[in-house]
Amino acid sequence: MIARLASTRISLLPLVTAALALLATAIQAEQRFSELVGSVPVRPVSSTGTLQVPYITWGGDMATFYGNGGLKTQANSVFQKQGLNLNLVPGDDFVGQVKDYLSGKSPFLRGTFRMMGMASEVIGSDPRTKGVMILQLTWSAGDHLVSRDRIKTVSDLKGKTLVLQQGGPHVGMLDDVLKTANLTWDDITVRWAKDLTGTPDSPAELFRSDQTIDACFAITPDMLGLCGGIGNHGTGAEGTVRGAKVLVSTAELSRSIADVYVCRKDFYDANKALVTKFVAGYLKATEEVIDLKKQFEAQGSQAFESLLQTTQDIYGKEVIPVLEEAHGLISDCTFVGYPGNVVFFTEAGNLSGFEAFQNAALELAISRGYARERMGLFPSGLDYESREFKSYLTKTEIQRGERFRAEAVRNEIEMLSSGDELDERTILSFTINFEPNQNAFSAVQYGAEFQRVVETAERFGNAVIAIRGHADPTKTLLELVKAGMKKGVLKRSGSRGNYRYALQGRALDLDATQKLVELITEGSFDGVSDFNPRETMQAALNLSRKRAEAVLQSIVQYAQGKGLGIDQSQIQPTGVGIREPFIAKPTSMDEARQNMRVEFRVIRVPAEATVESDFDF
Repeated sequence: MIARLASTRISLLPLVTAALALLATAIQAEQRFSELVGSVPVRPVSSTGTLQVPYITWGGDMATFYGNGGLKTQANSVFQKQGLNLNLVPGDDFVGQVKDYLSGKSPFLRGTFRMMGMASEVIGSDPRTKGVMILQLTWSAGDHLVSRDRIKTVSDLKGKTLVLQQGGPHVGMLDDVLKTANLTWDDITVRWAKDLTGTPDSPAELFRSDQTIDACFAITPDMLGLCGGIGNHGTGAEGTVRGAKVLVSTAELSRSIADVYVCRKDFYDANKALVTKFVAGYLKATEEVIDLKKQFEAQGSQAFESLLQTTQDIYGKEVIPVLEEAHGLISDCTFVGYPGNVVFFTEAGNLSGFEAFQNAALELAISRGYARERMGLFPSGLDYESREFKSYLTKTEIQRGERFRAEAVRNEIEMLSSGDELDERTILSFTINFEPNQNAFSAVQYGAEFQRVVETAERFGNAVIAIRGHADPTKTLLELVKAGMKKGVLKRSGSRGNYRYALQGRALDLDATQKLVELITEGSFDGVSDFNPRETMQAALNLSRKRAEAVLQSIVQYAQGKGLGIDQSQIQPTGVGIREPFIAKPTSMDEARQNMRVEFRVIRVPAEATVESDFDF
C-alpha cells in the first residue's frame, strides 16, 4: 500500500498543510488549549433541523461524504434514509471547531482521540459541553518516524533530538513510541516545527537540512521523499537523505492514532435517537464503501468512482488533481466498523479501548501543558445490541480469529533467525535473563516484562513479537576443544588464560561464534568418543526453544489472569541456541549468565503474514 501511495498522495501536501491546521496553526507546544480558544460563551445548539457536522482531510471522512451524498444531505442517501439532514463543513481548524461547539453552531467535534484530550479541559468545564465520544471511525496506517541510520531501534532514541509539528497528530504517536521503549519525554530533545509538511519549517525539511536532528515524524509523501518507502534506506539520490529509514510506522504501530467523533452532552441527552441514527448511518456507509472499494479494485465500480469524484470536488483539484489521489487517501486508513466500535467502547481489558486511550490522552494533555485538570469524556453509551444497529447493519460479527497466519509468521522468523536482515526488520528489542537450568518464569519475578510484552503487542497490532531463547556456549566450546584435540585437528599453544588455537594449521578464534557453529555443523569435530560438540550444541538449541515456549505460556497465563486480551498468533517463540552470545567466551559464571536470556523482538512482517479482514479492531 505504501508504495502505491507514493504516486497517489504526493499532491496532498498543500492540503495536508492546511488540513492539519486543526492543531498546527493554532496550538503552540506547552500552551494551554483554553488560551487558544479564548472566551467563548456557551450557547445551546442552534437547531436540530439541519445539523452542522465537521469533517477533516482524511480517508475515513470519505465514508461520511458517501453517507451524506455530498456536503448537503441528498435524497436516497444513507443519512437521508435515516431521517437526517446534515450540512458537512470543513473542520481542519480544530480550535475553530471547538469554538463552534461551545457556541452551539455544531454539537459535534471531529478529530483524533489525542486532540480531544488536548481540548478536554475546555469542553469539560461546562456540564452542557462535556464530551460524549460517540464513534470511532478509523486507525491510521500512514504516519511514520524517520531516523538516520545511526539509530537502530526505538531504544536508541534516548539522548537524541527529534522534530515534529507543534501540537500535531504525531505528539500522541511520539508518546506511544517513548512508552514502548521505556523512555520519557525527558530522555529526548524535542524541536517543534510550525508546519506539518511542505515548508522549510516542517519536520521533513528540518531533518533534511540539519544533521543534528536524529529523527523526524512525517506523513507518507514526506517519508517517501526522505527514504523511498518502508524497508528502504535513502541513498542521497532523487532527493532522499542518505541513510534515512523508517524506524516506526503506524503501518505496524496500528493502535496509536484513532479518529473519532465527540458530541455535546446536552445535545446527546436530548437527542440520543438522532445521534444513534448518525452513528449507525456512518457505519452503514462504511460497510458499503468497503464493498465498493473491493469491487473497484477487482473489476471497477462506477459508484466508487463517483465517491472519488465527490471527494475531489470537496477537497479541490489543487489537492486531488486526479481521482487516484482520492483512492490513495482512503487506502491510508483502516476502518473499524461496527465490530471495532463495540470492542473499543465496551470490551473489558482492551488496552486500545476507550478507557485506556482516555487515560493516555488526558495524561498527555496534562504532562505537555495543554490542560491543568483531568476532565474526561464519556463513552458512547449506545446500545449496540439494539435493532438500530443489529437489524440495520450487515457486518456485525465480532470475529475472534487470529490476526496473523501463524505458519507464515513462524517461517518468517526462522528465515530472519539472525543477521543484518533481522536487525533491519527489528523495531524494538529487550531481554530477560534467567539462571542455569531455569525452566519456569513466574509473573512474580517477570510481571513487569510480561506487562510490557502485552502492551507492546497491542500497540503494534500489525507487527509480530518474536520470543528468542538464547543459551550460553561454554559447554559447547569445552566439547569442541576436547573433541578437536583428541581428534588431532585442533592444536593449542600458549599458557592457561592465554591459549591460542589452530584448526588444521589455521588460527581459530573461539570468540568467532558463527564460524564455530559452521564448523560444528560441517562435522569438523565429529567422530570422537566421549566428546560431541554437535550434540551439545543441538541440546542447547532445544533448551533455548523450550525456554522461549515456556515464556510464551507464562505471558499468556499472565494476560488471562489480568483479563487482558492477547493474540497468540502475534507472539512466536523460537530457539537461537548459542549463535548470538553477549559474551562469546565467558570466563566466569556472571559472564555466562549474560548469555542465558530470552529476547523479545518487535519485528516488521510482510502483509501476506496477516489475515485479511474488512475491519481492523
